[in-house]
Amino acid sequence: MPLSAGARLGPYEIIALVGSGGMGEVYRARDTRLDRSVAIKVVGAQHGSLDAGGLEREARAVAALNHPHICALHDVGRERDTAFLVMEYVAGETLAAKLAHGPLEPREVVRCGIQMAEALDHAHRNGVVHRDFKPSNVMLTRSGVKVLDFGLATLRSAAPVRVGSPDEGASTVRQALTPDGTLVGTVHYMSPERLEGQEATIASDIFALGSVLYEMATGRRPFAGSSAAAVIAEVLRSDPPPPSTLQHRVPPALDWVIRKCLAKHPEARWQAAGDIVEVLRWIAHGADRLPQESASRRHIWPLAAAGVVLAAALAALFWRSLLREAPEQPALSFSILPPPSGG
Repeated sequence: MPLSAGARLGPYEIIALVGSGGMGEVYRARDTRLDRSVAIKVVGAQHGSLDAGGLEREARAVAALNHPHICALHDVGRERDTAFLVMEYVAGETLAAKLAHGPLEPREVVRCGIQMAEALDHAHRNGVVHRDFKPSNVMLTRSGVKVLDFGLATLRSAAPVRVGSPDEGASTVRQALTPDGTLVGTVHYMSPERLEGQEATIASDIFALGSVLYEMATGRRPFAGSSAAAVIAEVLRSDPPPPSTLQHRVPPALDWVIRKCLAKHPEARWQAAGDIVEVLRWIAHGADRLPQESASRRHIWPLAAAGVVLAAALAALFWRSLLREAPEQPALSFSILPPPSGG
C-alpha cells in the first residue's frame, strides 16, 4: 500500500504521493540531512524481486550522468523489502499531461525534441540506454525538458507479461530479467526488435524518441489498438501515416526526421541521437516561418523547404563524417627549378 505522509525511508521523510505507474510509486520527500526536496521512486515486493547488485550498478552509471536535461539521480536504497531511487525533484508538468490537451505547435516539438535528443545522446555517450522513453518520463519545466527514470528500466521483475487495455499503465510489458538484458517498457513506444526479445540499444531509444515526437506533432500515438496485443502487432507490421497527413502544419523536414526514427530496421534509423539534434537545429532556424505559411502555399513549399533544410543538414553530417574518417594526407612539397642557362 502507498506510504503515508511522515513515513521514513532511511533519512528521507515522505511528504506526498505524486504519481504511480507500472513499476511503482513516486513520492515527493524531504532529505532530512540536507533539508532539500527530492523525488523518491519506490519499487516494493508487489512489483517483483530486485537484484540489489544490479540496482546499485545501474545507479552508479546513471548517477554519473550530468546534463541539464536529465533528472539527476542522488541515491539508491533499500528498506526491508522496498527498494527505492532518490532523484532530483523536478517541478513542472509531464509531457503526457501536456499531450492530453492535443498536439504541440511544430516549433515547440522541435525545441523540446532537441533537448530530449541531447539528453539521450549524453546518456548514450556514457554507456547508458534509457529503455523506457515515453511522455510520462519527460517533464516540462520553466528551464526546459527533463528526462526522468534512466535508473529504473533495468530493475528485476518477476511479474508476467500483462496484455490488457491500451492505456499506458496496462500496456507495460514486464518479464523476468536475464543477466544481459530486460524487456521492460511501454509497448506504444517499444521498437520491433525489443518486442521480439532483443536487448535495448541506442537504436531502440531512437525509435522511442520518434514515437514521442510523432505523438507531440500529431496528438496521437503512432501505433494504436484496442489492446496491448493489437498495439504490438501494429508496431511489428504497420507503418503509421506521415505526421504531416494528420497535422498540415508539420513541416516536411520534421516529418522526415520522425519517420526515419520509426524505421522498422535499426540500421535504417538515425544512428546517433546527436545526429537528430543537428538536423532539428537546422529545422529550428526556419521553424518561425513555417506555421505562418498560408493554406494556398502549403502545396507549393513542402518539397522545396524540405530539400533545402535536409540537403544542408545532411551535407553537414556527411562533411563531419568525412573529417572524422579521412586519413591524414602527407604534405605535398615541390620545388621550382630555374630555367636552364645558355642559348
